Amino acid sequence: MFCPFCRAPDTKVIDSRLVGEGEQVRRRRECVVCGERFTTFEGAELVTPRVIKSDGSRVPFDDNKLRKSMMHALQKRPVSIEKIDSAIQAILHRLRASGEREVKSIVIGELVMNELAKLDKVAYVRFASVYRDFQDVEAFNTEIEKLKQHDEQQP
Repeated sequence: MFCPFCRAPDTKVIDSRLVGEGEQVRRRRECVVCGERFTTFEGAELVTPRVIKSDGSRVPFDDNKLRKSMMHALQKRPVSIEKIDSAIQAILHRLRASGEREVKSIVIGELVMNELAKLDKVAYVRFASVYRDFQDVEAFNTEIEKLKQHDEQQP
C-alpha cells in the first residue's frame, strides 16, 4: 500500500481489527519512510451475476428492483423490515455463492417466491400472481393448494 503522504511504496500494519459486523478489516498503518500513520479499510468485493431476462437481453443485477418488488408484495403485511432485509440478503448470498456470472431472471423469481413463502403466504400469492401471470381465479386456487400441501408436509 502506497503512503498517501509521501507515496512511498512500503507501509507496515500496526493494528488490525474487524468492523462492520465482521464484514471489513480496519488496519492502522505507518509509513516506513516518513513515519506518518493512516487508516485503511479492507472488505471483500462480491460480484452479483448479470441477469438474463426472458427476452434474452442481459442487464446488471439491481438489488433496488429486488427490494421494490418484495416490498410491493409485502405491502400492508405484518412483516418487519429486519425480516425483509434478511430475506434479501439470503437471496443475494445464494446468487453470489452460485459462482455463476449470469443467471436467468426466472431463477431470481423462484428465489424471491421461496423467501416470500417463508415470510408471508399472502405476499407469496401476490408475487406469484404477477410473476406467473395468473389469468383466472383457478390459477390462484391452484397456487393456494400447493401452499397448503407444502405446509401439511412440514413437521
